[in-house]
Amino acid sequence: MENLSFEQSLNRLEKVVEAMEDKETPLEKSIDLFKEGMALSKHCNEILGRLEGEITLLQQDLTEKPTSEDESYV
Repeated sequence: MENLSFEQSLNRLEKVVEAMEDKETPLEKSIDLFKEGMALSKHCNEILGRLEGEITLLQQDLTEKPTSEDESYV
């Protein structure tokens, strides 16, 4: 699962939910789908958390005031 992109994981999660909502899905299969869905959800959250951290760092870099050394190049 680690090699799945966010989009791939989200697409698979949507299919898992659809299968779980199907009244014809046996209970045992629903439990397996639930486990897979929880793992996919965790994976998506980890990706989002990592990307949020990257965005925060980028925003901090943009809002930092230039030092006097930086101003000499302007």
